[in-house]
Amino acid sequence: MSIATYTRLAALSLIWGSVFLWIKIAGYGFSPVQMVLIRLALGAVVILAIGYAKGLRLPKEGATWGHLTVAALLGNAVPWTLYAEGEIAGSSSVAAVVNGSAPIWTLAAALLLGQEKKVSGFKAGGVLLGLGGTALIASPWNSASAGTGWSILCFVLGSISFGASFAYMGKFLVGKGIPPLMLAGGQLSAATVLLLAAFPFLGLQAVTWRTDSVISVLVLGVVCTGFAALLNFELIIKDGPTVASTVTYLMTAVAVVLGAVVLQEPLGWTVWLGAVAVLAATGLLRRKPRPAPEPAPEAAPVPSTAAAD
Repeated sequence: MSIATYTRLAALSLIWGSVFLWIKIAGYGFSPVQMVLIRLALGAVVILAIGYAKGLRLPKEGATWGHLTVAALLGNAVPWTLYAEGEIAGSSSVAAVVNGSAPIWTLAAALLLGQEKKVSGFKAGGVLLGLGGTALIASPWNSASAGTGWSILCFVLGSISFGASFAYMGKFLVGKGIPPLMLAGGQLSAATVLLLAAFPFLGLQAVTWRTDSVISVLVLGVVCTGFAALLNFELIIKDGPTVASTVTYLMTAVAVVLGAVVLQEPLGWTVWLGAVAVLAATGLLRRKPRPAPEPAPEAAPVPSTAAAD
């Protein structure tokens, strides 16, 4: 890989890996719904501004916006709010590791939607390994080592919703001729509307105006949501989806290190072992089957040397 590729990969891994740290700090001043609403609105503004500057436009079909709304609910409004809720009492590192189990739920949703007809041995092993890793992280026999039971539940439910969103988008939105950047902008816009609808019921808590929390929520919206989407788009286009997929592993490692160094979050052996299991499971689920060997060409018939009668 070129230096430019390594730079893009490292930048995106650092940005997305820091998301869970910023969520934790933003939560010192903002409620989950307040934080996610600001993050979504800022991210949508950045992405749409970039898209329109490139001459791209949002889709106009009502059916497309219906699918974008469902994707926004599954991929943004629900999981982001649950991660923020879980990090009030839980660990940012654990949130990141559990988030790494999303491919498991993507596969499960793809099976339900009929996108996957059968599961290979590698994928089945990945699901079992990932579920085992998630159970280790949760440690129901000693959940205090990784956070409260409620925080773990929020992380797991958020990951299920997040994973399901990829399968939903793959079935109803991908391959429809809509530029990926505008898909992201439209989805964030729809999610912003959903959070605005929920705000009068769940977002009216008093805000604690702390400098670190304000900076964190701005970074979440502008950098981690807005510019990161453009960077991911550039990485996929210029370096390919295989290279881009390695961000999943790198961002988890970054998040764990940041949680331990910046927030001094304790990590027991169950979290470390569970993290290894989840990352290994992700690798198995992303593994592409080998193409079937092409049949050997039939040998040409040998002409007979016998004379005709």
